[in-house]
Amino acid sequence: MILFPAIDLKDGACVRLVRGDMNQSTKFNDDPAAQARDFAEAGFDWIHIVDLNGAFAGEPVNGDAVAAIIGAVDLPVQLGGGIRDMETVDRWLAAGVQRVILGTAAVKDPNLVRAACDRHPGRIVVGIDARGGKVAVEGWSEESDNRALDLALKFENDGVTAIVYTDIDRDGAMQGVNVEATIDLAFALTTPVIASGGVRGMSDLRELKKKEDAGIEGVISGRAIYDGRLDAAEALAFLKN
Repeated sequence: MILFPAIDLKDGACVRLVRGDMNQSTKFNDDPAAQARDFAEAGFDWIHIVDLNGAFAGEPVNGDAVAAIIGAVDLPVQLGGGIRDMETVDRWLAAGVQRVILGTAAVKDPNLVRAACDRHPGRIVVGIDARGGKVAVEGWSEESDNRALDLALKFENDGVTAIVYTDIDRDGAMQGVNVEATIDLAFALTTPVIASGGVRGMSDLRELKKKEDAGIEGVISGRAIYDGRLDAAEALAFLKN
């Protein structure tokens, strides 16, 4: 199981939000490239990046910071936030991003997801961000009528390489991963699922690891790593066993 350390970009800096609220942000590093190097030195195999400003703007905003991260480390990077058309998908993948995450586009333009999967096999991830079971879009500022499982099932046969499932109410709140909902989603799909939102320590990783065979590819953590509540060496050793 992969542990993805998160770099969430706001105004060029690494931050963490509480439940997706841009007004509740904590800055952890002014230098995203240096943060990425720290993650590489700690032994992580991937980096998960979100362009928070881009998610709200509907187009990339923190491009310079993303480019700096890609240039600073040899690790594969997956990126979400503000990717709403094929031109942007093409540009990021050509720039060195390994996988792009389509969230709002999965709800509002599902054909883009399918076309991107055809064009870039193995490099398209769908991000499903849910609040109370309903999928939120536009940087989590709007709720759709889609339920998480219904949206995921739409892309079951389209070549999506993974689903990132985030429980918004837990994201950045250190209340624990919504393990039950994540496992239920993984059991219902053949597409691998990546858990996100609320990781508070090793207890969450242990619960997810128990159900890895359900189709859980990995887990994303931000605040718990930055705060030191999740020890990178311990977590990585545990998940690789």
